[in-house]
Amino acid sequence: MPLAKAEKGTLPQYLGDAIIRGLIGACRVVPFSLRGKLMGQILKSIVAPSVGYKKRAIDNLTYIYPEMNIAEKTRIANAVAVNAGRTFIENYDILTLKQKLKNCDITGEGLTALEIAQASGQPVLFVTGHFGNFEAPRAALVAKGYQIGGLYRPMSNPYFNDHYAQNMHRLSGPVFEQGRRGTMGFLRHLKTGGMGVLLFDIYASRGAHIPFLGKPAPTATSAAEIALKTGAVLIPMFGLRCEDSRLFEIILNAPIAHSTALEMTMEMTKQLEEMVNDNPEQWFWIHRRWKPERHWSSGEP
Repeated sequence: MPLAKAEKGTLPQYLGDAIIRGLIGACRVVPFSLRGKLMGQILKSIVAPSVGYKKRAIDNLTYIYPEMNIAEKTRIANAVAVNAGRTFIENYDILTLKQKLKNCDITGEGLTALEIAQASGQPVLFVTGHFGNFEAPRAALVAKGYQIGGLYRPMSNPYFNDHYAQNMHRLSGPVFEQGRRGTMGFLRHLKTGGMGVLLFDIYASRGAHIPFLGKPAPTATSAAEIALKTGAVLIPMFGLRCEDSRLFEIILNAPIAHSTALEMTMEMTKQLEEMVNDNPEQWFWIHRRWKPERHWSSGEP
């Protein structure tokens, strides 16, 4: 799918994008093994405190774990910022990341299901969340010869979105922008036996209120609906960050059985929840997943 020409944005958006491009360019002159640590420290020490990411992470942790002490919440919030920074810069050199992961081990029952689906021409839809590096599983699979497209939500800054979308296309395609036209293209891609990936753990105001970490989290059931419409094998996958030479542990869980869209979404949510409980530092607590401030402002618990 050809990329659309970047729309014009505002002057603040242009300047914000220029700063981001400058950070990316500066970090990319540093060796791959060091640039993630550099960007991680920039996010933790400068960006997260100044734009509210650190406060939001702590607020979310307070909402979910009210008994957790402030020192532990601060530790997790700082680690989340570091992981977000590392993920950001890794994914801006996605072809190098693919090269680094070409010999990585891929584990889980989903790997056999993937191989069977590919052999039979059955479509495959991977689902994941903003955990670890969410692009690492796709990069690892593409390095092993799979072609995996995607459906992404465009960024609000049109200047940033222009190179963000180009970067997604660099790894594997086709990649579609969220919206009626993009969704229809993604469906056609899957119906012809293609493979794609969706992230499902973002706030969806009209979504189903599915419990996530003990609190109702409005969640879109669209990934499950797409799997049902196309007959795709629905495989949850995760890129767990490792502090050793492996970089990541790539996990493909057993396919989620087709039932109802709600039940399937509840199951993928449960699997993400298990990953977060085991590795809270690797989930993006900086997101407004529950928007708990609404509850606090209204006096609700």
